[in-house]
Amino acid sequence: MARHKSIPRETDSEPQLDVSSLIDVCFLLLIYFLVTMTITPRERDLPLALPDGNPASNSPIQPIFIRVDAAGAVFTGTGNGERPMDLDADSRELPLLAGQLKLYTDAAISAGETPLVQIMVDPGAVQQRVIDVLNALAAAGIARVTFTDLLEET
Repeated sequence: MARHKSIPRETDSEPQLDVSSLIDVCFLLLIYFLVTMTITPRERDLPLALPDGNPASNSPIQPIFIRVDAAGAVFTGTGNGERPMDLDADSRELPLLAGQLKLYTDAAISAGETPLVQIMVDPGAVQQRVIDVLNALAAAGIARVTFTDLLEET
């Protein structure tokens, strides 16, 4: 009788999965999203203080009025004393307004008063422009802000 010798078979202990191509795809997706992402500047946190009902008429420093029109132009002052500040609505920076707010804040602090700003926004204005104005106020250190209606000229 013949004996059959059993030959040990080679078996794989664990099947292998090649993930190098998946890693390449992940990196390509990461690069794609980084390149196509639009980076917007971070909005500043402005702690707004609501008006307390006491008129600021006894203050030697009068509030500064800022108006944002429907086209996105920013003006300061009221009536005939209104001056255009930053008229380019596509620019998120407001250098002229920031300069005037810095001067106003310095004057108010030197007089021992708290700077107060009243903002008048046209109903057709883009809200991003109002956020840009609020960012300029936060950069100047102004926290007392009041939103008012557009004044009717008579």
